[in-house]
Amino acid sequence: MNSLQLFLPCAAGVEDLLADEVHRLTGLAGEDLLVGRGGVVVNAAWREALRLNLHVRLAQRVLVQVSHMPYRDEAGVYDAARTVPWEMWFTPRQSLKVEITAQHSPLKSLNFAALKIKDAICDRFRDKSGVRPDVDTQRPDVRVFAHLTATHCTVYIDTSGEPLFKRGWREDKGEAPLKETLAAAMIAASGWDASVPLYDPCCGSGTIAIEAAQIACGIAPGLMRRFGFEKLLPFQAHVWSGLKEEAQAQRRSPQVSIHGSDVAFRMVDFANRNAERAGVGGVVQFRGGDALQRMPPTETPGIMLLNPPYGERIEAAGVAGRGRGGRERAQVAASHADGTDFFVQLASHWKKHYAGWTAWVLTPDLKLPTHMRLKESRRMPMWNGPIECRLFRFDMVAGSARAREASAAAAPAIPQEGA
Repeated sequence: MNSLQLFLPCAAGVEDLLADEVHRLTGLAGEDLLVGRGGVVVNAAWREALRLNLHVRLAQRVLVQVSHMPYRDEAGVYDAARTVPWEMWFTPRQSLKVEITAQHSPLKSLNFAALKIKDAICDRFRDKSGVRPDVDTQRPDVRVFAHLTATHCTVYIDTSGEPLFKRGWREDKGEAPLKETLAAAMIAASGWDASVPLYDPCCGSGTIAIEAAQIACGIAPGLMRRFGFEKLLPFQAHVWSGLKEEAQAQRRSPQVSIHGSDVAFRMVDFANRNAERAGVGGVVQFRGGDALQRMPPTETPGIMLLNPPYGERIEAAGVAGRGRGGRERAQVAASHADGTDFFVQLASHWKKHYAGWTAWVLTPDLKLPTHMRLKESRRMPMWNGPIECRLFRFDMVAGSARAREASAAAAPAIPQEGA
């Protein structure tokens, strides 16, 4: 257990940010920390797998690779799983679930391939002990993942259990909540280091602001939840208790203010309750209000981070209303169904009142800068589940060039963050 190959999957576009985070947490680099497609590969000990589950914010899971073999058909997939010493990881009295993904695999049925992996695991246990584990697709004790390429089958045992975006504090949520892992990726991409104010003017249930508040307070994201490794045979309770005590000792008082607002007061209530459960109720401040009208929450410029409603989530908006079924949701604030006028007004509001701020906006609309009549200083590809998005950075200055020149002549310019 002192030499394991871990794979930490993440949202597409987040791989480099995740590698940086893992390096900060573990000190690993070079051949022990490699950026792959859809995640990072880490060579580390079992204890580091536990630490990563506790502290990592950007990964979806922490998987241990237990097999990597070439295959040509279902029999090859069976062999890749049959050779793994599963008895080192769990007992036949525990329940099992197998999940499989593929890229360019020649196999016609992934369900059948997953069935062959399950058969291989059960056959090995039956041959070793005469007992086979049961399958539980809802609440398994052990999760096994497999990935098929055109030529190779890689098998993993999961140490996380529930996906890592489930921090344990978000019980109140809106229609299409942003996953905590993606909110953390937005924060990491922005370079925010808890030294300047942070504000989300479309906060919904508060995910971005709460993630930021936990970062500012040094609260490990996994402190409030259980993990799959607690049911695996290598688990040692005293080691885990020590890691959690170390994490608790890293908590600190924040040195910066964090704010969120939403046009729907119902969502503000959700955000406040979530913040209390996350241990940052006294740190982050949520208010109701239209993003087109809210003034800066602090005199000192900072950064705005927002994932405005769109498309498959909910319509872009500026005023509250009642949707079908009585649910409160945002409504389009102008004549365009895509909410274009909302973003024009938002940009105008920012230019007038948020000079010196930096805004980061996650959106699937690649033409958002054109709609907002702003020039982005940076754009980053980032996927929100199945939705391909861009994270745009806008550096806010006062409205017109003439006004900026007059302001610059009267006083020194406010320094901007580096790109």
